[in-house]
This record gives sequence, C-alpha cells and structure tokens, in this order.
Amino acid sequence: MDIVLLLKALLLGIVEGLTEFLPVSSTGHLILVGDLLDFNDERGKVFEIAIQLAAILAVCWDYRQRLAQVAQGVAHVPREQRFVFHLLVAFLPAAVLGVMFHHTIKAYLFNPITVAAALIAGGLAILYIEKRAYHPRVQTVDAMSWQQALQIGFAQSLAMFPGVSRAGATIMGGIVFGLSRRAATEFSFFLAIPTMFAATFYDVYKNWLLLRLSDLPLFAVGFAASFIAAMLAVKALLRWVASHSFIPFAWYRIALGLVVLFFYRDQWGSAFGA
Repeated sequence: MDIVLLLKALLLGIVEGLTEFLPVSSTGHLILVGDLLDFNDERGKVFEIAIQLAAILAVCWDYRQRLAQVAQGVAHVPREQRFVFHLLVAFLPAAVLGVMFHHTIKAYLFNPITVAAALIAGGLAILYIEKRAYHPRVQTVDAMSWQQALQIGFAQSLAMFPGVSRAGATIMGGIVFGLSRRAATEFSFFLAIPTMFAATFYDVYKNWLLLRLSDLPLFAVGFAASFIAAMLAVKALLRWVASHSFIPFAWYRIALGLVVLFFYRDQWGSAFGA
C-alpha cells in the first residue's frame, strides 16, 4: 500500500484520538485535516468509522474495572442500575434526533466553513460558562439525578452540528446543570460509549458496501494510532480538570475557527447556500 496513504492514516488516527474527548470537536478536526490531506472522499468517511471505534474502545479499556462492576451488578445492585438508567436517559435525545436528521446533517453541514463557525460559537459558549463560575452540587457521577442526565443528553444533541464537540457539549452541560468538573468529564466519557457505538454501527450499516479488504492495513494503522492517542488524551484531561478551567480550549477553538474562515474565505457563499 502507498506509504503516503499510510502516513495520512497515522495522522488522522492521532487527530481523532487526541480530540475525541477534548472540548474541541474531533469531527471538526477530521473534516479540516481530511480536507487538507485530500482524504475526505467516500473511502475517507469509512476510515473515520474505524478510528472513532478505536477511540471509544480506548475509553472502555481505561474504565474497564468500572464497566465490569456495572456488568456484574446491573441485575441486582441499585447503584449500578441507576448508573445504567442515567446513561440511557442521556443517550436517548441524541439517538432520536440523530436518526431523524443524520442524512441532512451529513449532506449540508460537513464542510470547513460550518465547522469553523461552530468552533467559534462553541469557544464563546465555553468562555461564557466559565465566567459564570457555577457552583457544583454533585461531585460524582453516582450522585447525579436522572433530570441532570436528561439535561446533559439534550446538551449532547447540540454536537450533531459538526464543530460543536460532543465532549465540549456534555462537559459544559454537566457543569451548567450542577456537576463538578471531574464528574462532568467522567460522565462525558461514559456517555460516549453508547453514543459512539451506536453512531459507529449505524455508519457501518449505511456504508457497508464501501468496506474493502485491501484497506485493512490503512484501517489498522489509523485504529492503532487513534487508540493510543485517545488513552493519552483521557488521562491528560482528567489531570487537567483537577486544577484548571476549560478557557484555554475556548481560545484554541476561536483561533482555529478564525484561521479556517480566512483560508476558506472563497467558500463562504457555497457553504451557506449563496
């Protein structure tokens, strides 16, 4: 296989793994980097399925002990039953809206201009939330209510717009609705598991005929890169939230969005239907 193509797979895998669980939008970054690398055709879309699956498997591995506890206790332990119920409640809004609007979003919103606009808007939202200095009422994911889970689920739905960031929407939503930074971040990780598995299997179903055995080396390189990068990103983010705010991520989003708008200024009209 072409070594240049494998290098593109390596780079995209790293980008996915590093950005999937940070409040900067992995989808937005993949669209932008894929466009720069000229790897945004139908083959590239199928490749994204593999590296997104790798990222979520990295979280499953990192939280394997807690997930094992949930699996063993869900039938008879109230804490684990409540945890699973909260994940289901938070998952439903994005699941329903995703099925309804998946095709429209993929067709009209996956371009650098809309991503840049969402990056900037999301950055401004993070700045606003951080300046409000919310006081957390819930310190752990086990202490949250089903109402908070539902609110975070609706916040996650905003991330269907590419560039918003699923992690950013759920973490900031968690903070707004009373969770501590660590609790909001951990719940974002756990909520990513059913959300991303569902999205991955749905995309596989929709793009089954595009899968080719000859692309296996390409997928393997991207999968491995995404898995390792995601594990590093999750651990780093948990350390970060212990003593820092998300303001640096907000300024990064705004700066990147402005740079993208400048470099793709010739596409402004076509991106918004002009």
